[in-house]
Amino acid sequence: MKEFISILRRFVPPYKHYLALNIFFNILASLLTLFSFATIMPILEMLFKTGNVGEYTYMAWDMSNIKDVAINNFYYITAQAIEHYGASITILFLGIFLTVTTALKTGSAYLSSFFLIPLRNGVVRDIRAHVHDKVLSLPIGFFTNERKGDIMARMTGDTAEVETSIMSSLEMIFKDPIMIIVCLTMMFLISWQLTLFVLILLPTAGLLMGRVGRSLKRKSTDLQSCWGFIMSSIEETLGGMRIIKAFNAEGKIATRFNGILNNYFNLGTRVARRQALAHPMSEFLGTATIVIVLWFGGSLILSGSSTIDAAQFIYFLVIFYSIINPVKDLSKGMYAVQRGLAAMERVDKLLSTPNPIQDPEKPAQLTALNEGIEYRNVSFKYSNDYVLRNISLNIKRGQTVALVGQSGSGKTTLADLLPRFYDVNEGGIFIDGINIKDVKVHDLRNLMGNVNQEAILFNDTFFNNIAFGVKDATLEQVMEAARIANAHNFIMETPDGYNTNIGDRGCLLSGGQRQRISIARAILKNPPILILDEATSALDTESERLVQEALEKLMRNRTTLVVAHRLSTIRNADLICVVHEGRIVEQGKHDELVAKDGYYKHLVDMQKF
Repeated sequence: MKEFISILRRFVPPYKHYLALNIFFNILASLLTLFSFATIMPILEMLFKTGNVGEYTYMAWDMSNIKDVAINNFYYITAQAIEHYGASITILFLGIFLTVTTALKTGSAYLSSFFLIPLRNGVVRDIRAHVHDKVLSLPIGFFTNERKGDIMARMTGDTAEVETSIMSSLEMIFKDPIMIIVCLTMMFLISWQLTLFVLILLPTAGLLMGRVGRSLKRKSTDLQSCWGFIMSSIEETLGGMRIIKAFNAEGKIATRFNGILNNYFNLGTRVARRQALAHPMSEFLGTATIVIVLWFGGSLILSGSSTIDAAQFIYFLVIFYSIINPVKDLSKGMYAVQRGLAAMERVDKLLSTPNPIQDPEKPAQLTALNEGIEYRNVSFKYSNDYVLRNISLNIKRGQTVALVGQSGSGKTTLADLLPRFYDVNEGGIFIDGINIKDVKVHDLRNLMGNVNQEAILFNDTFFNNIAFGVKDATLEQVMEAARIANAHNFIMETPDGYNTNIGDRGCLLSGGQRQRISIARAILKNPPILILDEATSALDTESERLVQEALEKLMRNRTTLVVAHRLSTIRNADLICVVHEGRIVEQGKHDELVAKDGYYKHLVDMQKF
């Protein structure tokens, strides 16, 4: 219950006015329920002639004894109606009164739901927004350690479970306790002895249902985790479809997926069976409780030792029975909440993930690159072993510096440290003498443009992909960037030009076309610092020539850090750094490094071969 209250404290405050109106109309509906039931007593007495309806006289209202005065005056008014109109017409009047109070009660119940709906939907919307914002704020390193499918499951399946389990149960959680409290109060007023007896029985039933509810939460946690595995498997299957078909591995993938589905089926069956137990168990326990109360109260009345008469006892039973349904609904709601809390725990695990890439409290201002970039004794590790060791590198403003070396030597990692995709473990990186940790992450990355080996595009138009990093870009600016990137001609050949959709991840384009769109995006941003991570390594010769021309236009008058695999693309770099096993072992221009006959010469000879 603490976890449920914690969720309400975090997400309900923006909608507290809706909650207040919901509670008000729930209280009103509960009071009207009692008034409507009160008409049953004189009707029964008149029908079965068990009471003395005509033996009442009007009493002045006295707040110290309002219960007896209200009952007396109600019977007095009923007696006057019988005297003037007869018993049959009086029953009709009481029936009309019952109908009117019931209409008001149901109207109040509707209004309570009416004002709860924006709260329920708003909380779910806010949870989804918080999760999405959190995912956007987390560093790149988080996504290398987590399964994408599991993150998707938390963003979709778990939040949907919170919606269907917790939020859909809010109505009964806010409404039913009010109904129970109001009815118990009236039961105390009728007979505190019988009500105490009832309160001894109800906690016993509550303990039995609570034990089942706690086990349901544990099983639900396992079920949500299994859903994460399903989403991961689907994401991997869709991403690796070409390889699956190429290696005839459809059967293997299907067998693995069916195994996960069977596990989900077994867990889901156990959870659903436990949840299905809520209604029959609560109904059985409620009926057993009514039978015990009927036996106990009936024995008191028959023995003549009861403080209430038969009609009042029937009214007591009617009120008591009216709280059985709220108790059953509340128990079902708590079962559903247990499932929702299990899902919310997984969502909270994502929301509470610490972000090591933080803005400084007093950030330094950095809006341009005036001098250069300096790596000072930088060491870095992803987990246990260092992948970069004591690297020092100076990049002057306007220089093109290339990082070359074998795969796994640390080239891309060295480039990823500059925009703070990761933070260095030792040493520091400085721009114009300012440590990048002392600058806001947004301001730092605003100085940089990236072109990666895999062109990352979105399922949108050419225009929106090129203008992705620039606010209020005009069509003329986008077209100029596309011309510089050698992309304008093939864009204009498409049916709708710059308004043509390029498909999921640019699937409707060739590799070279995708890369030129990503270059146009970087050109439009016009950053002073450019990071190129093997931007041409996956292209054919013709595409490489066009992309290389676009890159040369992009690199003019910019400080560029190039991660290169094809050495032919960086022959004219101002400085080439050879990275080997996490260290810079050689640096210089192309001809100088070839003349040294070292690591770089070996790489050149291998590519010539």
